[in-house]
Amino acid sequence: MDSVTAVGRTVVPAREARAVRLAAGQRVSVVDLEGGQVGDVFAFAAEDVTEHLSAAHTRATTSRLFPAQGEPFVTDRRRPILTLVSDTSPGWHDMLIAACDPARYAGLGVTGTHPSCADNLRRALAAMGLSVAFTPQPVNVFMRIPVGEDAQLSWLPAVSRPGDAITFEAAMDCVFVVSSCPQDLVGINGSEPTSLAIDVSAQN
Repeated sequence: MDSVTAVGRTVVPAREARAVRLAAGQRVSVVDLEGGQVGDVFAFAAEDVTEHLSAAHTRATTSRLFPAQGEPFVTDRRRPILTLVSDTSPGWHDMLIAACDPARYAGLGVTGTHPSCADNLRRALAAMGLSVAFTPQPVNVFMRIPVGEDAQLSWLPAVSRPGDAITFEAAMDCVFVVSSCPQDLVGINGSEPTSLAIDVSAQN
């Protein structure tokens, strides 16, 4: 990875989300502070947040379940929005599973309210004076959902270690959102959700 100058760190508390603005050329890392924590990543074009990072369009562009280093993530208008720069984690990430939402937790037997990545996204954007009409498919960093030979999906605990990071470069001015996934009924986050961090570097 090329050397970069750190601009600032935003801690994403367990079960919450934070949003940052990125200029084209800036790099941003999602850091697993304690290990074993999934992060739902969303990105939106700064000039028009109805254009968003699309997992489906990215898979069609790269012909992979997840981009390799140097490959793009694209929007629903098929424009590059992020590029995968580096990854110090074991490399497990997911672009198949939808963001958790209130209906997901109700289906798992929760009564009353439960934090969710969908609600977290809405709140993080609202803090910037923004809103979107629906929850896009996220990029689930550090999430371990292997596809078996029988096409079955397994929901396994994340194996990222404390300090592991995945780094992206903004291909356009964008709003970058990370939710520290609050899922505590399916074992993807181990025994308890923990915090993540967003590290933003200087513009190249």
